[in-house]
Amino acid sequence: MTVKAYGAHAGDKPLEPIDIVRRAVGAHDVRIDIAYCGVCHSDLHQARGEWAGTLYPCVPGHEIVGRVSAVGAHVDAFQVGDLVGVGCMVDSCRHCADCEAGLENYCDGMVGTYNGRTGDAPGHTLGGYSQQIVVHEHYVLRVRHAPEQLAAVAPLLCAGITTWSPLRHWNAGPGKRVGIVGIGGLGHMGIKLARAMGAHVVAFTSSESKIGDAQALGAHEVVVSRDPAAMAAHAGTLDLIVNTVAAPHDLDAYLSLLRRDGTMVLVGAPSSPHPSPQVFNLILKRRALAGSMIGGIPETQEMLDFCAEHGIVADIEMIRADEINAAYERMLKGDVKYRFVIDSASLAD
Repeated sequence: MTVKAYGAHAGDKPLEPIDIVRRAVGAHDVRIDIAYCGVCHSDLHQARGEWAGTLYPCVPGHEIVGRVSAVGAHVDAFQVGDLVGVGCMVDSCRHCADCEAGLENYCDGMVGTYNGRTGDAPGHTLGGYSQQIVVHEHYVLRVRHAPEQLAAVAPLLCAGITTWSPLRHWNAGPGKRVGIVGIGGLGHMGIKLARAMGAHVVAFTSSESKIGDAQALGAHEVVVSRDPAAMAAHAGTLDLIVNTVAAPHDLDAYLSLLRRDGTMVLVGAPSSPHPSPQVFNLILKRRALAGSMIGGIPETQEMLDFCAEHGIVADIEMIRADEINAAYERMLKGDVKYRFVIDSASLAD
């Protein structure tokens, strides 16, 4: 089936309307009419060839929500009309230790929702900046939010799970002090989730203008990271830090804020390396520096259900598909609160 999409033909070319082909619905497939697709910073990096290995044409988008329009003969969990989502992956080997543990995101054979090798034309996956997508049922998530919230649910499929997974794995909750570094697409979800999980949330921003925003999102305290006195006042006070900043920066400034046995988890993906932290900053308090990448299918469903129960969605700005290039430029300037979402109906115009 041919559908309309927006994609790039080269790293130095803008995204433009293109026609793409979706495979026929197989026995275990679900076809989804895409209603909305969130715009992730990694979309920009991939489309512009800033990360090695971009395959063109590149159709980004891995924060996908919509309604089921067809199911394969062996699909029992979904039916036509269901509200569903698709996140950052559409396949994995399904038999390795990671897959069996429900952590398909760490499978060596994980296939991304776009730019992943596949047998479908054109030889790699094409993402959610499109009218429809066909996905194996295992990688389809059920959305339990109200239909009118659907657009704001879309960013949960990446920004939500990227922050939920480390918060869940490192046991954020009552009695824990959790720092969220950066108040953007990822960070604003981290604040909301950590607060709803019952943690004491300390938000860190380099901009004084974001203090009120962070408080409105649910932060108990807000620290301006450029203020040495404010940073020093929080030294050794945090159990967990989820660092969402994608630009290279001084990690030691935040490691010093951890208590003994505290952990800082990096979820932002910089285009160049962070400066190396001082080893003694880790050794002297048995601190840990870790990384985390999205989440598996079970924990993504858990996150979506938690968000539906607690009324959590992303803060979004809706755009038309033909506004995507301007949105990319605004993202580079941090000019969005806090996630762009494409109205897929605009692809038909």
